[in-house]
Amino acid sequence: MAPSARQMSFDLPIASAMSRDDFIRDDTNRIAFDMIVSWPDWPSNVVVLAGPVGSGKSHLAAIHSQQSGAIFLANDDLPKPEDLPVLGNTPVIVEDAHSVQLDETRMFHLLNHVRERATTMLITSRSWPDSWPLTLPDLRSRLRAAHPLELNEPGDQLLRQVMVKLFADRQLTIEPRVLDYIIVRMERSLSAAGRVVNDLDRLSLEEGRPITRQLAADIL
Repeated sequence: MAPSARQMSFDLPIASAMSRDDFIRDDTNRIAFDMIVSWPDWPSNVVVLAGPVGSGKSHLAAIHSQQSGAIFLANDDLPKPEDLPVLGNTPVIVEDAHSVQLDETRMFHLLNHVRERATTMLITSRSWPDSWPLTLPDLRSRLRAAHPLELNEPGDQLLRQVMVKLFADRQLTIEPRVLDYIIVRMERSLSAAGRVVNDLDRLSLEEGRPITRQLAADIL
């Protein structure tokens, strides 16, 4: 039997550029970006950044951490109340706080710590706190006092720029006409852009084919 032309591909980690200069802006995310980089001049000690999967929440959180020295706290392993003094006045970030794994009591005490120490806290989520399945009224009240910041789905230009960046993160280039073909046919979201780029990269490696319109058609 003739050997298969299909090659093995490996899910190696992709180094994504997450600096301030790498964040691509348009009207759907400019307000959120401007607010994040205006730290410490925030309208509230606590900011809730909400948006769909792949909209740029983690990138903005990384920018904030680089700028402020904020530390990331796992939403499913927040510090116990007695351990909070160790944080001092350090700004904190809690990502994906909409998770059902969130410890409400610890989150409540963390919010109190942030307020008492006059420091700041960035919370990222796919939804607003009012829709979270919270059972602690005091926590719900604290979160209502946070400043809301929203990321929306991308327009064509942002989608195009983000896909070029995602290909560049993988050391790949794509012809403009192929990108045009993809943009008008794909789901309108940044998470979908990531999936398309990943699938094109994988299939291109497996089959030894360049990224062409036909390959894009096979994926889409």
